[in-house]
Amino acid sequence: NPVNTAVASGSQDFDKNWIVCDNTSTSPFYGSCYTQWDDHGGGNLLKMAYSRDGGLTWTLSRTPRVGIIGGQPLVQPNGNVVVPLDNASETALGYTISTNGGSSFGNAFTITSISAATDPGSIRSGPLPSAEIDGSGKIFVAWEDCRFRTNCSQNDIVYTTSTNGSSWTAVQRVPIDSVTSGVDHLLPGLAVDKATSGASAHVALLYYFFPAGTTNLSVGYISSTNGGSSWSAPTQLAGPMTM
Repeated sequence: NPVNTAVASGSQDFDKNWIVCDNTSTSPFYGSCYTQWDDHGGGNLLKMAYSRDGGLTWTLSRTPRVGIIGGQPLVQPNGNVVVPLDNASETALGYTISTNGGSSFGNAFTITSISAATDPGSIRSGPLPSAEIDGSGKIFVAWEDCRFRTNCSQNDIVYTTSTNGSSWTAVQRVPIDSVTSGVDHLLPGLAVDKATSGASAHVALLYYFFPAGTTNLSVGYISSTNGGSSWSAPTQLAGPMTM
């Protein structure tokens, strides 16, 4: 039967949950699972919970009182839980970390501001992060952002990485096409092969896009076999689809 991790009451309105488990046998918290969500009824308040028994029972974590949206928890090999997340207005990307198996999380710090253009076609989207981790614990976080375009005219898929969850690289653009292409990219889905790491990390990126001057939606894919140092040619998987 389904297990309740948390039950909303009063004006609470729980939204955008995401779950991850610690699969590293040498981790001090091996087998623990972590879930994150926000309380949309309370200013998108950050919520976290952890389980030590495979999800049968859950305990609420102590978290900073901050509004967020779209958090995606990740567990590093040392057991640290890193949660990349947006602020409640989706104007900044940040993170919070637990070093004690989810019992408590530290302050929500900012990684970078977010600049995102309004996507065509009246589609409901936004610069929510997609996050994954390689075999060494290096974190990759991708989102849609228009900072590399003249007048912030269209969104690219951009990303940042971290080896410790607190120091982050400069934001880089995934080179799907040129910055003058007129193509708008959105809603990335990031995957990393955990059997690879470092300079040979295999990164896969799924994304949606609107070709220049159209509101017909397509699906694209691009990948890297060297941790993002270079990328394959993009592939169109589906579309164009009318809105």
